[in-house]
Amino acid sequence: MATSALNLPLLPISQPMQPRTSRTTMTRKRRSRPLRAASAYALREGQSRRSHRLPCGLDLEVIAQHPPTPGPAAGRSERPPLVFVHGSFHAAWCWAEHWLPFFSRAGFSCFALSLRAQGESSVPSEAVAGTLETHTGDIADFIRKEVSFPPVLIGHSFGGLIVQQYISSLQGSEPLHPKLSGAVLVCSVPPSGNSGLVWRYLLAKPIAAVKVTLSLAAKAYANSLPLCKETFFSPQMDDELVQRYQDLMKESSKLPLFDLRKLNASLPVPCVPNSTLDVLVMGASNDFIVDAEGLSETAKFYNVQPVCVEGLAHDIMLDCSWQKGAEFFFSRDMFCVPCGMF
Repeated sequence: MATSALNLPLLPISQPMQPRTSRTTMTRKRRSRPLRAASAYALREGQSRRSHRLPCGLDLEVIAQHPPTPGPAAGRSERPPLVFVHGSFHAAWCWAEHWLPFFSRAGFSCFALSLRAQGESSVPSEAVAGTLETHTGDIADFIRKEVSFPPVLIGHSFGGLIVQQYISSLQGSEPLHPKLSGAVLVCSVPPSGNSGLVWRYLLAKPIAAVKVTLSLAAKAYANSLPLCKETFFSPQMDDELVQRYQDLMKESSKLPLFDLRKLNASLPVPCVPNSTLDVLVMGASNDFIVDAEGLSETAKFYNVQPVCVEGLAHDIMLDCSWQKGAEFFFSRDMFCVPCGMF
């Protein structure tokens, strides 16, 4: 298992680094390929797929779904847009499966992004997809150019850490990125990273630690249906459905999201004293990756009470009881804002 600069083992939630090809034998070029509808996730009714061009020339895949009926009349409450950010081995499709239809029917405009080198997004020339700063900047560019109202930003797993970095950019009189209506951290990596998670697994659950390492660092989840189910889903999940999601995960990541060593050296994310942003920290009782202590750490960082949804696993938006999580934070006050506040 790899170690951090502080000699702490790294929880391999993100993909392993791929070996660099010598520049003397091969010159790596920036690749910007079009969205391939034939190989992409099959959209559900009412969804659309497009690309968002970044200033660097790369394209991000965007799956969008809008309410089937017009917005509220003047003077009534309006629902802010929702922008969804996935974690490792996933892409925009993981939100499009259930949560985009659920929230669009409830009156929200929904946008699920695929980060660089994930899903149908362009692949950069570097050895990894990006850094916390580049991923955050990409999301900010999309919000600035494509979203008319301050959205609620929702991140899962390592996507939650990216959302935390975004939140830290909103401090001061001149925030670096566009403002938000709220943020939701779903089974998120804690603000200090994954070192604490690793130590707890090694000391308290050594067998689980081995399984997590095999599943994620060695990508054994891609070849073992039981391991994939144990890592991401509840035991009662139908095997045919697990197989479908496993196949999608295999194709989702062209490069690791981060260089884990550099990422851990840059953490924790900057604190946000006196922030007025509404932040919901939500975990799952059967999460095989982020434990209760990790959930509590994230909640304390934002001075909020964590919510642990019973009967759900790490992939809370795909699990067989996905409605529980969606219905819970649908009830939050952050989802209704007075018209005219923007």
